[in-house]
Amino acid sequence: MAGRQSLRWQLLLLGALLFLPDPAPAQTRYSVPEDREPGSFVGNLAKDLGVDVRSLSARSLRLVSEGGRQYFQVNLVDGALLMNEKLDREELCGLSSTCSLQLQLVLESPLQLHRVEVEILDVNDNAPRFPKKEVSLEITEVANPGTRLPLEVAEDPDMGANSISTYELSASDHFALSIHVRGDGVKMPEIVLEKALDRENVAAHHLTLTALDGGNPVRSGTARITVHVLDANDNPPVCDPPISTVFLEENVRAGTLVTQLNVTDLDEGPNGEVEYSFKTSNNAPDKLLRLFSLDPRTGEIRTKALLDYEDSSAYELAVRARDKGSPAMEGHCSLRVELVDVNDNSPDIVLTSLSSPVQEDAPPGTVIALIGAKDSDSGENGQVHLQIRNDLPFTLVSSFQGHYSLVTAGPLDREKAAGYNITITATDSGSPRRSTQKTISLQISDVNDNVPQFSSSSYTAHIQENTLPGASVLSVSASDPDVGGNSKLSYSIVDSGAQALPLSAYFHIDPQNGTISTWRALDYEQEKVFQVPVMVKDAGAPPLSSTTTVHVFVLDQNDNAPTIVYPPVPQGSPFQQTVPSTAQPGYLVTKIVAVDADSGHNAWLSYRLQESSEPCPFRVERHSGEQAQPNTDWRFSQAQRPGTSGSQNGEEGGAWPNNQFDTEMLQAMILASANEAADGNSTLGGGAGTMGLSTRYGPQFTLQHVPDYRQNVYIPGSTATLSNSSGKRDGKSSGSSGGNKKKSGKKEKK
Repeated sequence: MAGRQSLRWQLLLLGALLFLPDPAPAQTRYSVPEDREPGSFVGNLAKDLGVDVRSLSARSLRLVSEGGRQYFQVNLVDGALLMNEKLDREELCGLSSTCSLQLQLVLESPLQLHRVEVEILDVNDNAPRFPKKEVSLEITEVANPGTRLPLEVAEDPDMGANSISTYELSASDHFALSIHVRGDGVKMPEIVLEKALDRENVAAHHLTLTALDGGNPVRSGTARITVHVLDANDNPPVCDPPISTVFLEENVRAGTLVTQLNVTDLDEGPNGEVEYSFKTSNNAPDKLLRLFSLDPRTGEIRTKALLDYEDSSAYELAVRARDKGSPAMEGHCSLRVELVDVNDNSPDIVLTSLSSPVQEDAPPGTVIALIGAKDSDSGENGQVHLQIRNDLPFTLVSSFQGHYSLVTAGPLDREKAAGYNITITATDSGSPRRSTQKTISLQISDVNDNVPQFSSSSYTAHIQENTLPGASVLSVSASDPDVGGNSKLSYSIVDSGAQALPLSAYFHIDPQNGTISTWRALDYEQEKVFQVPVMVKDAGAPPLSSTTTVHVFVLDQNDNAPTIVYPPVPQGSPFQQTVPSTAQPGYLVTKIVAVDADSGHNAWLSYRLQESSEPCPFRVERHSGEQAQPNTDWRFSQAQRPGTSGSQNGEEGGAWPNNQFDTEMLQAMILASANEAADGNSTLGGGAGTMGLSTRYGPQFTLQHVPDYRQNVYIPGSTATLSNSSGKRDGKSSGSSGGNKKKSGKKEKK
């Protein structure tokens, strides 16, 4: 019986189905008699739930029963719910007034849950039965009419109309049958004395008690009753009231007083002294004796152990009060102990389903988990509410009582949080409240939502010209906060079309580590700067990319020989210049102008005459090719004079520009001046302070911006170099275009 009671409570606490998209889900109910054979039709699930029969197999239909026992099955061909085995309502639900099985129908793709309730209808398959087939009763001969002799009730495991309906007593001149209804609705038969007894006439009366149920057809059971008529002690103990109810909180400590029976016996002496004892039945004799104690002298009933409302909410105690007369007489007390529930059970959290990991781009409202909550207590003590922290991007949605969906409530970002430990708290409504926590570990899967980023918006690299192919230029690096293939990066060069040849003809990049190297040796005189666009791309789907620019500056190497541009003598031909016989020492014969395609110090030239075994009457100024001293009104200080004309002594080295751009500009100016001088048409004036370069290089190249290099330019047919616009040379007035003044004889001797 205890097992049936436990099973009944398990069935009553069975959870309802989860509600997903429908705001008002309905439960599908069926009824089936308990005696149906396996394979019997219960109902058409597919039709009643509105599910396409053809999708049942593909959607992995599962039928789940609490306890794991499969009483039903679903025919996937037509969607019918069929019996899987023959049911015994009495075995499943015991004495419960209702009996139903709760099923959960689970469909996938998409995930759906439906609640199905199958009511097990009682069939009158059990006949009433008395605990004892032979019953012996005693009654004193002086018993007054109206004296009642309680009888043990018959048992019928069927319910409702199929349970015990009434009792019948065989015909008797002295006894009649009386039936009264107990507090729990059980009909109690009693034999009532209607006519005074005479033991000397009839010492024993033989009766037959019949119990009948209300089934169709009616089933019955009988017990033979023998009433022994006793002499003398003619007043039995009487319980006042004969039937009583006591309310007691569960979990009271052992030894708590339940009640004290009020029994009186009008007899005196031993005939009025009462002893108490429990009347046990076949239902639960050991359990009552384990839980309650009865003082045989005082009639006090106390608890012997903790009482649990969840185990049983009420107990029926039958007490026999017997006097010490001879023969003894007895009375009967019926006590119902109803337990009051206290909040002594913490809620239970049941994780029905969990989808982990979940993609970080999951939209709000995505179902993460299906969660159930239950509490073994009753009333408010068993009402459970679930909650989670409100600072998480998740929320709980209640589908119906005791069932929740955990859904996303905001955007997810794996790069900020790769996972969550979601603590769910279940709290009941009792006083004081009890709560339980359960933590769900949820992982966030990556999507390709981050563009790779270079460590710098642009890069600068320098490489010497003529470096062998395969030389490393520099390495670029990028990062991507995604993971897996979404963060696997590859590098490539994007050809900009700015050079004559594609960039891929000059450079190569390692797609794995971003190291840029050369395909060929670079020539500073052809390309001084390369702008190399580099793209980084991840391996996501679709891939994301970004670009940066690598500025590669080619450094000059002294790989070009100087070239004489003036005088314009064909290669291999001698240069001829007429010198007057009256020329004095210091006479300017010609101006040698040479240029070098290299840059910086690699283009800094010095001049000398080839050594000869014979004395040479000529000399060449080392840095300028013979030059005049600079003007005294030079705008720049000595440290700022970048050209050879800035030296105070023609034999001393001047300071050349350290900046590559200034050096190149200087070379271009010298070459242009030489070409203009060779034209013979130009006065090289071009306006005051412009050196004749304004029309070619623009007004920015004026004497206020650069030093005066006109001393380096020789005018053919003249014995003088071009002076500045003031016409001064060495701080002195120069003569006309006739040439230099003669120096004094003393100076010449020196």
